[in-house]
Amino acid sequence: MSNNEPKTTTIAESENYIAWKAEEPDGEVTYHVELNNVTVHFLKKNGRNSSNSSVI
Repeated sequence: MSNNEPKTTTIAESENYIAWKAEEPDGEVTYHVELNNVTVHFLKKNGRNSSNSSVI
């Protein structure tokens, strides 16, 4: 892994879902939950919590 790639840590995992944390090189931390074909990303922007979901 190079210094430009996020460090990922699995928080929880089962047959149906996975939750993980990604620590970006710039210090930003994001959390992700993947359930079937939907992934929800949680991040902090401008001191406020926001989320973005996408279908993969």
